[in-house]
Parts: sequence; structure tokens; C-alpha cells
Amino acid sequence: MADEELEAIRRQRMTELQAKHGDPSSDQQGQQEAKQRETEMRNSILAQVLDQSARARLSNLALVKPDKAKAVENYLIQMARFGQLGGKITEAGLIEILEKVSQQTEKKTTVKFNRRRVMDSDDEDDD
Repeated sequence: MADEELEAIRRQRMTELQAKHGDPSSDQQGQQEAKQRETEMRNSILAQVLDQSARARLSNLALVKPDKAKAVENYLIQMARFGQLGGKITEAGLIEILEKVSQQTEKKTTVKFNRRRVMDSDDEDDD
């Protein structure tokens, strides 16, 4: 993906945002249109960055864990904007990225038992 395309997308987005702020009467409709344009822009960038199998895996992930899929999408878009991607990412490459994101967002769960000793029958000797 060329830097010129990304720059054109950025300029288009800036003009849209400036136009949106100039007309406050259609605020809700403008927000909805802006959100739709943003999703279209995200999808177009991801289509340029990912191959077909990787897109399918990412969409399956979005059904199960939407927050994780959004984080991976943001990561891929950021890498594309800074020109860190050499070509289209395959499914194996996407799996590596998913593992990285999983390690970064890994939550460690601990279980702590609070035992009450007030009415503990083990302490008493019943003869």
C-alpha cells in the first residue's frame, strides 16, 4: 500500500471532519455518516493489507470476541499507516499478530478462599 493513498485518505477524512464541524444542524446524521465512512475506510485498508483467508479469520474472531478483533484491526491499520507492512498479511501472519495481542492483553485470574472459622465443627470433639 502506497504512502500517497494513505495521505489521500487522511486528507479526505480531515475535510470531512472540518465540514462536519461547520454545520451543527445535522449533527446526529453527520455523526452517523462519519461513522459509516470510518468503517468503510477501515474495511478498505484491511482489504488492502490482509489476504482472503486472513480476512475470514479476522471476521470470525469479530463474531466471538469483538474487542480483541477491534484491537487487532487497530494494530494492523496503524502498521499500514506507518509503512511497516511489506505486503499482504497471510493467515499465518495474522495468527502471529493475534498471539502477540493475546499476550499483551492476558489477564491473570486468582481465586482466594475466605474460610470462616466461627462455627467450625472440626474444632469440637463430639464423644
